[in-house]
Amino acid sequence: MSEFILEIGTEEMPARFVPRLGEELVELFERLLTEARIDHVGVRAFATPRRLVAHVSGLAPAQRLEEEIASGPPVRIAYAEGKLTKAGEGFAKTQGVAEADLFVQQTPKGDYLAARKKVGGGRTQDILPGLCLTALKGLNFPKRMKWGSLEFLFGRPLRWVLALLDSDVVPLEIAGLTSGRLTHGHRVLGPGPFAVDTAADYFDTIRDKCNVVLDARERLELVRAEGDRLAAGLGGSVVWDEGLLLEVANLVEFPRPILGEFARLYLDLPSQVLLTSMQSHQKSFGITGADGNLLPYFLTTLNIEPLDMALVKKGWERVLKARLEDARFFWEADLATDLDEWLAKLDSVVFLGPLGSLGAKSRRLEKLCARLAQAVGSPLAPVEAMARAGRLAKADLMSELVYEFDSLQGVIGGIYARKKGESELTAQAIAEQYLPAGPDSPVPATLTGALLAIADKADTMAGCFGLAMIPTGTADPYALRRAALGISRIIMEHGLRLRLDEVLGWAQEGYDNVKWKLAPAEAQAKMLDFFGQRLRALFASGEGTDSRVADAALGAGFVDIRTLKMRFDALTTFSRQPDFEQAVLTFKRAANIIRKQGAEAGAALSADVDVARLEMDQERVLAESLRASAGRFEELWAADDFAGLFAMLGELRPAVDAFFDKVMVMAEDAGLRQNRLNILYTLVQRLGRLADFSALQV
Repeated sequence: MSEFILEIGTEEMPARFVPRLGEELVELFERLLTEARIDHVGVRAFATPRRLVAHVSGLAPAQRLEEEIASGPPVRIAYAEGKLTKAGEGFAKTQGVAEADLFVQQTPKGDYLAARKKVGGGRTQDILPGLCLTALKGLNFPKRMKWGSLEFLFGRPLRWVLALLDSDVVPLEIAGLTSGRLTHGHRVLGPGPFAVDTAADYFDTIRDKCNVVLDARERLELVRAEGDRLAAGLGGSVVWDEGLLLEVANLVEFPRPILGEFARLYLDLPSQVLLTSMQSHQKSFGITGADGNLLPYFLTTLNIEPLDMALVKKGWERVLKARLEDARFFWEADLATDLDEWLAKLDSVVFLGPLGSLGAKSRRLEKLCARLAQAVGSPLAPVEAMARAGRLAKADLMSELVYEFDSLQGVIGGIYARKKGESELTAQAIAEQYLPAGPDSPVPATLTGALLAIADKADTMAGCFGLAMIPTGTADPYALRRAALGISRIIMEHGLRLRLDEVLGWAQEGYDNVKWKLAPAEAQAKMLDFFGQRLRALFASGEGTDSRVADAALGAGFVDIRTLKMRFDALTTFSRQPDFEQAVLTFKRAANIIRKQGAEAGAALSADVDVARLEMDQERVLAESLRASAGRFEELWAADDFAGLFAMLGELRPAVDAFFDKVMVMAEDAGLRQNRLNILYTLVQRLGRLADFSALQV
């Protein structure tokens, strides 16, 4: 068995390109080797900013030799008077077999001419060049580029190609380069080139001569371990950001973490500002002490082993100092500015085309936040504090610090509100208004933050839908999908008793003198449909969930998102019971009868059951069960005990089954038929509050 190594050297690729490339190389080589019938033990791949490497171990020297049966034309077309026709001869020629090797294959569709032929058997060394080219061209990049006069597209220009099958060079030409056995190492610590005698020698050469850490996971752990060690020496710990750590690991080939220091006077700045300066601009990490406060140190990662570490450290410190000095200047200037000055400036900043200025938006948020606070009625979100939070929500967009560090909008606003004498509840709301920032982002922790976040998102949605700016396909320039999902998650996770149609209606009422493209009623209907799609995607995508259960829960209504979540959870549990499918069939039968004999037939059904007209024991039992359980149903509903409500359905089911077994619902007597339909109508009305059982296909 053989060993194969392919290395593609490139100019430095952006860190965001690197992580996925190794995974894709493994997937591509696994698939292409399988399709080529070349056996192997395993495929590994590695990616650094300057190279992509694919390694195949236990590679068979040749393809598997297999026999295939190729089907040709029908016998009646392939033969005429016992001899091959032109169609038959053409088939034999195409398959490369003699007439004597043809045979008749019997199929359900009739007899067909067929041929057995051997496939495979080719040398692996002859197949690898084309396979490698296919794999490299199949790689995906966020952006591709071309260079020189070449038509070849890749993430970055290629600089060398190494391809070895054991000790033999695999001939390969790509982007004007010819493969060989030379590799290049770290630009400074081992530039090379270095000759690699065999594929088995490659990894030793890369490590010992090239000074390259090939495995991204190893680079990441090297940074983490050394960073923790250095921070521990200061009695502190690193503020690890996993996304940044992955980025750093893919910016270097030889990670060398070091500590830098900055003046203590900068610790007067908010920790968020310090960390943003370090992380966003310097790709560095903060260090906290035992008390959780930042220390005047930072951790950064070099890609070299410098001769003069003190000089390099000083350079990093000088650059960070410039950023922190700017931040301190902006911070002090902002603290000297009155909030009313920022609010006045908002009137000159456009929010979104015809929807007016940010000042107008802040006044809408003031009213909408107050209305939401009234609806919730909690001392944790006083109306006055919420109204003030809405008015000040966008004020920090006019600050110097947010202009410089736009990722801190909201967070800095909360800090400034606190510094300028606003209440803690108002400051917390402002700080959390943009949460959740994505599907994996947390929702606001405070009720005030939750209500302001809902108001902000609902206001944007109402404006965009009114202007018919509704997301289509993958295009969603105003992040309305994220807004809808965010509102839904906030309501569910905070358990808010808010009706979605009312919230959206209040948001629409906040706009004044806007020339809408959609009437408010039509826009709200489209918004509700939009929410329904997002909620279905949210519920149906969970691990172990059933899309039918999501449809059934949504089918019973979703304007009360809080209740919807509890109904969905209870229905999911109910769906895992052994007799669930039989229960569904029973309840669907009742729902189908009422639909056909009620709305579709134009009949007026009600929950009024005439006890005097109950003739059979089974209908008496069901009617009495429904009457007796009505009060308990409402009690359980008021207590949000949806598990108990679905258990009640299980208790009612024997009576419903007996009713269907013995009672003729569609009796000839019109009064009797109406009375029996009313019994089922009472049942279906109760079922419909819990779930749309017609959506449960079993």
